[in-house]
Amino acid sequence: MHIFIDKLVAEHQFKTTDLLAILRAIQARYHYIPSSAITHVAKILALPATHIIGVIEFYSFFHLHPQGDYEILISDSITDAMLGKAALIDLLSKKLHVAVGTVRDDGLVSLANTSCTGLCDQGPAGLVNGHPLTQLTPERIDLIVTLIHQHLPVEDWPAELFAITDNIKKTDVLLTQPMPLGSALTAACTRGFTETLAEIERSGLRGRGGAGFKTAMKWQFCREEHADTRYVICNADEGEPGTFKDRVLLNQYAHQVFEGMTVAAAIVGATQGFLYLRGEYSFLYEKLSSILHARREAGLLGENILGQGFSFTIKICLGAGAYICGEESALIESLEGNMGIPRNRPPYPVTHGYLGKPTIVNNVETFLAAAHIALHGSADFANIGTQQSKGTKILSICGDCLHPGIYEFAFGTTIKDILEACGATDVLGVQIGGPSGTFISAQEVERRLAFEDLATGGSFIIFNQTRNILDSVTNFTHFFAHESCGFCTPCRVGTSLLKQQIDKIVEGHGSAGDIVALEELCQLVKSQSHCGLGQTAANPILSTLERYPELYQRLLKKISYEPGFDLNGALATARRLTQRDDAAAHLAQLGEDYE
Repeated sequence: MHIFIDKLVAEHQFKTTDLLAILRAIQARYHYIPSSAITHVAKILALPATHIIGVIEFYSFFHLHPQGDYEILISDSITDAMLGKAALIDLLSKKLHVAVGTVRDDGLVSLANTSCTGLCDQGPAGLVNGHPLTQLTPERIDLIVTLIHQHLPVEDWPAELFAITDNIKKTDVLLTQPMPLGSALTAACTRGFTETLAEIERSGLRGRGGAGFKTAMKWQFCREEHADTRYVICNADEGEPGTFKDRVLLNQYAHQVFEGMTVAAAIVGATQGFLYLRGEYSFLYEKLSSILHARREAGLLGENILGQGFSFTIKICLGAGAYICGEESALIESLEGNMGIPRNRPPYPVTHGYLGKPTIVNNVETFLAAAHIALHGSADFANIGTQQSKGTKILSICGDCLHPGIYEFAFGTTIKDILEACGATDVLGVQIGGPSGTFISAQEVERRLAFEDLATGGSFIIFNQTRNILDSVTNFTHFFAHESCGFCTPCRVGTSLLKQQIDKIVEGHGSAGDIVALEELCQLVKSQSHCGLGQTAANPILSTLERYPELYQRLLKKISYEPGFDLNGALATARRLTQRDDAAAHLAQLGEDYE
C-alpha cells in the first residue's frame, strides 16, 4: 500500500490541494480509505490525520469502512421516485441479498441510496463503481444481478446498461450548432480583450447559476484587483435535483465551454483554470481530458496562446458527492483540499478566492454564452429576452411530461409555453430551480422565465394531477437534511427538525400547533442560516404551505383543533417571527434542546 501511495502522491506533486484526487484514487483501489492509508498520506503531505478524516467524512463518496467490490448507488431524487425507484431498489436488495445501506457479508456488493445523479431525464438511475446506470427496469435489475454474481468486471458489462442520451429537444442561439474550434478566442484576440469585456457587458449576460450577477461586472472586479496570480473556475457541480444540463453541455459543447473559460482568463489575466466536475459525472473525465489535450495541441491552451503572449491551462478536478460544493466558496474550499464548508462573505472570490487570490467562478452555461458573445458580438444576444434578462436560458425538464430533456428558451417565455413544448398536460404544478427554488401551481402558468419573475439555475420538474405534492416536499426536506454541511446550528439542527416535523405531519400524527411550529421553524432557518443551502431549505415547505394550506390541514388529527380554527391566521403570526430580536437565540435554544 505504501508504495502505491508514495507514487500516487508524487504524481500529484505533493500538493495538499490535490487531496480529494488522492483520496479518490485510494478509494477506487481499495473500495474504502484504510486507516493506514490516512496515516501515510498525512505523513507525506504534512497534514493532520484529523484533517484527512474530516474530509473523508464530509464527502458521501468517501468511506472509512470497506464497501462492496460492486458499489451500487440508486438515485433518491423525486423524479426517480416518480418512476418507481422504491420498488426497484427493493428488488435489487432482495435479489442481491443485501440490505439497503449495507455491505453484503461476503464483501461482493454494497447497496445504498444517493442524492440526484444528474440523470433525471432517463431514470430511474444509479451508479455502479462510478458508471452510470440509466432507465432501470426489473429486467435490467435481473441482468445486473447476474453480472455481479458472475464476478464480471463493470468495464465488461453490456453497453446498453450505461447508455446515456443527451435529449436536446429545443435549441436557440447557443445550442444551434457548436462553434468552430478556436473561433471565439480568435475573435476576442482580434477585437481586443478590453473590448470583448465591453461586448459581454453590452450583451447583458448574467450568471446562469440562478443568482444572476452581471458577468462583465464580476470579471471587471477580478481584473482590477492588484495581484500576481488570478484564477478562473468553471462550476460544473450541478447537484440540484432535476438539473442535468451541465452533463449535456460538457458532453456536446465542451470545446465552447473551455473557450469561454480561456476568453475569461485572457480578460482578467488568469493563467490557471479549473473545471470542478461533480463526482457523479466522473464518466465524462476521460473525454474532457482528451478535449483539453486537443486544445493544447491546437495552441488554444498552454504557453503563448495564438501567439498573443498570454498563457492559460485548465485542470479537471472531481468532486466527491457534496451538494453544498455547488456554492462557490464551498467549491473553492474543496479545490483547496478541504471540507466544502462555505466561507463568510465578504470578502468575495473576486478579491480573495482560490488560495486567497482573485478568482472568478461561473457555471458551465455562463462560459458557453460568453464564448458565443465573444464570437458573434453582443447585439443578437441582447436583442433576445426581457429588459432585465437578456439572451436565452437552458432548462433541464423532467417529471410528468412526454418529452423530458434539454430545452433552450428565450428569457420572457411563459411557463405555459414551456409546458406545451415538452408535452406536459393535466399539470398540478412545477418545481422551478430545484428544491431550493420555487413551486408554482397550475394557476400561475402565465408567469415568465426571467430573473425578475422566475429565476432558475435550470431545473424544471413537472408534477401532474395524480401526484401528492407533499411527497415532493418530504423528499426535498430529507434531501436538505442530508446535504447540510453542519457548519451552523440553524441549518444543521434546523433541517433535521424540519425533516422530523414534516414526517410527523405527513404521517398523520400532527396537530394544528405542529403546522404553526413548522412555519415558525421555516422562517428561523431561512433567516438565520449561514449560507444559501439553509436559507432556501425551507422553500419547498413555505411555497406549498402558501399555495395548499388545505393539504396540510387535511392531515391533522381531528382532535388537534377546534372548529373554526384559523390556520392561515396562525401561520401569519408565525411568519412575523423573523422580526423577533431574539430569533437567533431562540433557534440556538432549539438546537441545544435537540442536541
